[in-house]
Amino acid sequence: MASNVKKVVLAYSGGLDTSVILKWLQQTYDCEVVTFTADIGQGEEVEPARRKAEMLGVEEIFVEDLRETFVRDYVFPMFRANAVYEGVYLLGTSIARPLIAKRQIEIAELTGADAVAHGATGKGNDQVRFELGYYALKPDIKVISPWREWELTSRTKLIEFAEQHQIPIAKDKRGEAPFSVDANLLHISAEGKALEDPAHEPEEFVYSRSVAPEAAPDRPTYVEIGFEGGDAVAVDGVKLSPATLLTRLNELGGANGIGRLDLVENRFVGMKSRGVYETPGGTVLLAAHRGIESLTLDREAAHLKDELMPRYASLIYNGFWFSPEREMLQALIDRSQERVNGMVRLKLYKGSVSVVGRSSPDSLYSLEHVTFEDDDVYDQRDAAGFIKLNALRLRLAKAARG
Repeated sequence: MASNVKKVVLAYSGGLDTSVILKWLQQTYDCEVVTFTADIGQGEEVEPARRKAEMLGVEEIFVEDLRETFVRDYVFPMFRANAVYEGVYLLGTSIARPLIAKRQIEIAELTGADAVAHGATGKGNDQVRFELGYYALKPDIKVISPWREWELTSRTKLIEFAEQHQIPIAKDKRGEAPFSVDANLLHISAEGKALEDPAHEPEEFVYSRSVAPEAAPDRPTYVEIGFEGGDAVAVDGVKLSPATLLTRLNELGGANGIGRLDLVENRFVGMKSRGVYETPGGTVLLAAHRGIESLTLDREAAHLKDELMPRYASLIYNGFWFSPEREMLQALIDRSQERVNGMVRLKLYKGSVSVVGRSSPDSLYSLEHVTFEDDDVYDQRDAAGFIKLNALRLRLAKAARG
């Protein structure tokens, strides 16, 4: 293929697909390839990707630990909004893509590359998320999406290509994989193959970050999470960095069977897909954040946030992290979090997480006003006029109808 591409930055995992893409780029575009491998908490060693890239002739290799950046600058801002897509999905894959795209563009500028490439398929959401990020940050960048260009349309063809070019293949990659996995510090997802029929319950081997709820301990686990400015900062009184804190909540949630989700979702490209997700720490964190907000947010501010949340979640799901509308919503959300401080106590038990206590120096809860005992601050007779004024339009409408 004739091309004016001179150097391309590839989002590189070191797995079969991106290793084949690396070699295919070298052959098809006759260009230099720079690899970028991000450690965002996927739970696997990333250094083998460096060695594999070296073996395939790559001279400029970037392997970076971005776990703290991922949680601090992407996961936590999203959780300030209590964002869930279609009522249940905590956006674990979606929120990782803008970080990878941003760093790819930075590396492209650093190395003088004129193109970027990813390994997302032409059927999924990730191609959209990566490429919207690329174009938002560098409008004139050349984007290469091999799955939309090449003829390697099956795993058999990928393996044949790899064998022809002496690309090492992990033993468990030979033949048909039972499902596809994507992982980071927030979640792990599985889809495809054995999971494509939504009528069939996932086998237990699909799950890797949580025990089955029925196999979780018979005694509840209690945990306290401290918040400052809407972000979790401590677990059981111990201050932790963002990535360390989420790692700890993953351990606690996973041990208690929390965070499993079997979902048929609506992809941005138009089709429905079935995914199985595990988000143990995120599920605990969401419950805790809503718990501290219940104490510290004004009623109308809280309700406005809930109204805006589905739009915010859709923007992230659809790849618009770098859009002006997401940034505008983020500014509003962040403003709401200035007094979201305090502690939430949660009970973890066999797949469930419940808020069982909360306290805050900025609490709006007034025991004087809500007590059922005698008080000197609230005149119950005031409610009569309040109710009559709110009923006025209803009474007038009924009178007009006869």
